[in-house]
Amino acid sequence: MLVVVDALNKADFPGLLDEMFRLRARVFGDRLGWEVDIRNGREIDKFDALDPAYVIGLDDEGHVVSCVRALQTTGPHMLSDVFSAILDGEAPLRSATLWESTRFCVDTNRLDRGNGRNSVSYATCELMVGSLEYARNSGITDIVTVIDPVMDRVLKRSDNAPYGYVGKKTPMGKVPALAALLDCSDERINKVRAFAGIEGDVFADETVMARLMAAEAERRQAVASSYMQMGMLDNLVQYLNDQYDNAHSDEERMAVERLAAQLHVVTGMPETAMLAGRSIA
Repeated sequence: MLVVVDALNKADFPGLLDEMFRLRARVFGDRLGWEVDIRNGREIDKFDALDPAYVIGLDDEGHVVSCVRALQTTGPHMLSDVFSAILDGEAPLRSATLWESTRFCVDTNRLDRGNGRNSVSYATCELMVGSLEYARNSGITDIVTVIDPVMDRVLKRSDNAPYGYVGKKTPMGKVPALAALLDCSDERINKVRAFAGIEGDVFADETVMARLMAAEAERRQAVASSYMQMGMLDNLVQYLNDQYDNAHSDEERMAVERLAAQLHVVTGMPETAMLAGRSIA
């Protein structure tokens, strides 16, 4: 089961985002050894502050077991700003109908082996289908994605082989990385569905979404109440604003905004409220 979290509804799902950032830390930091910024067990980078869309997979118990991030290529994105070495001198791809897909990962510890609904294989293919369908339904025709050779083989094995690559294979941590191109066609989506035996809608329906939102609201209220009882929330907000006002560069101010984003995940308090409307954007 998949859920889309974006700028419009991220305030409703801080718990899912928190689990997602923790999963990313385990996969990209611990397992793959990429040079990523991990703080308090969460992997969050500057692109998460740009209000991207996330497709998040949940198991039958409601735990996050997969995720992927979608960024527009018309603005800052990883291939142009972080993985530019992959381009090998080529200009970054930029188009209103091309999204960048990054941070694609699944929880190999929580998921089973085999081909069942709670298996690594099924969750991987379900996330592929969901991300492609979400992009297609948003008017996107193609996706560029930064992957490692293992993921490249997974794509090919799942009847989802890239139709092309950009630049060259480049060392990134323990494994090399490459940029692959995928179209968001019905043909590609149907091939992956057929390979994994996926039928019906892969996204949570309105009833499930309402249940998830209610659970999130209950959790946020409990956390916020605990912080207020300890007198910590006001102190944290004051600290953030002091750090922002005393910052000497946009980089330092962005670091404060990232911290506000992490506190939002924990407390549910809007980032704009924490920073009293301050923003360098």
